[in-house]
Amino acid sequence: MGSSSQPSQAVPNLAFRRLRGQRSPGEFAAAVRKAAREIGEQVSCDARYVGRVEAGEIRCPNYAYERVFLHLFPGLTLADLGFTARERVRGGSGRGRLPQSPLGALGDGNSDIDSDEESDVLRRAFMTSGTATVAAASFGFGIGLVPAQRRVGDTEVHAVEEAVRRIRLLDDRHGADGLYQRAAQPLRAAYALLDAGMTARSSTADRLHSGAGELAISVGWLAHDSGRLEDARSHYAEALATARVSGDPALEAHAFCNTSFLARDAGRYREAVRAAQAGQRAARRLASPRLLSLLALREAGGWAGLRDRTSCEQALARAHAYFERGAAEADPEWMSFFGEPELEALQAQCWAALDDWPRAIRHARRAATLQDRRFTRNLALYRAELATDLARGGRPDEAASAGHQVLDLLDGVQSSRIQSMLATTSRVLRPHRRAAQIASFLDRHEDAALPL
Repeated sequence: MGSSSQPSQAVPNLAFRRLRGQRSPGEFAAAVRKAAREIGEQVSCDARYVGRVEAGEIRCPNYAYERVFLHLFPGLTLADLGFTARERVRGGSGRGRLPQSPLGALGDGNSDIDSDEESDVLRRAFMTSGTATVAAASFGFGIGLVPAQRRVGDTEVHAVEEAVRRIRLLDDRHGADGLYQRAAQPLRAAYALLDAGMTARSSTADRLHSGAGELAISVGWLAHDSGRLEDARSHYAEALATARVSGDPALEAHAFCNTSFLARDAGRYREAVRAAQAGQRAARRLASPRLLSLLALREAGGWAGLRDRTSCEQALARAHAYFERGAAEADPEWMSFFGEPELEALQAQCWAALDDWPRAIRHARRAATLQDRRFTRNLALYRAELATDLARGGRPDEAASAGHQVLDLLDGVQSSRIQSMLATTSRVLRPHRRAAQIASFLDRHEDAALPL
């Protein structure tokens, strides 16, 4: 297949470079991520993305980046930023758009990727390897093949990295249930690339290991959130093994973080503590206080499950101290979800496990209040947590009201975790059915055919 992404065709974006000024690409990427948070957007901007824009490889940003850039540079247009008009890049034919799937093209209504160049990258994403054919492309692009003898380079590695970002975006918008099976295909292809061992440079190999490991964690999370706990455990173990083989502390910390979360959900609380502590040891080699904060919260969740209030409170105190140091350039891009709402939600879970319902309710309410309404899955999750805590805390009317709010959000969200929490709320509220508002919630929940 021909490609429109040959370096000779790229025209450097000098206007964008001028706007960066004296800031390094990493510093500028951090400013972009901060601007995104200010408007409730989520982008995975890093120094490499900035470099690709300045090199002209990204001729037009996707819609999320467009909103962020126009917020960061008020009064300027995309043309002022050095980008090409979207209709010229797309050619007016829909080229570059993801085809529709049962989830809206595994899409969110803004499923354009950054440019025709990136579309070609993803369509050519993966390769045939050895005697067995392993072929996949990232979500909805069909099957792309390149010759088995071709070395793995930036094109293939970038496709793996983009698959990770795509999963995270779609999970934020829609939840995990409808994504898990489709996400397994690019994961198999990513590990086929590793098995092929045909990378041209050691730096490419490192990126491929990291990308494949992050993809395993992302697919593991989809399994986790959709109730497939053993599948999730297998994917997280695969990511951890990849981290150990490649000597990647960031990937190792991420794998341990998710393993701890999974162990807590599965009732293996001591394993949750040990995994979180191992993740903290790996994370100390990095410069990300927010990562250490999240891992301390994971540890606190394990201690809460063990009913060790003192150790839980000590871990929570460490989590707060790390969190208050603020964001850093070294924060992993997968941590874009970890802001104050998630901090509050994880504390609520700890206090709920310790049966301290007033504190659980206070933190769960704060999480639901702080969460940006555009991120439907997390908003539904936090309100479901609040509904359960209110029900168990002896405030059934408020619980029913919160439950109604969750049901209002579920048309666009498929998450077994949220459904399970609502089912728990319903069970706790059944003895109070005589109250009109509670009966209304219970009836509506039953009509929605959610598992009780």
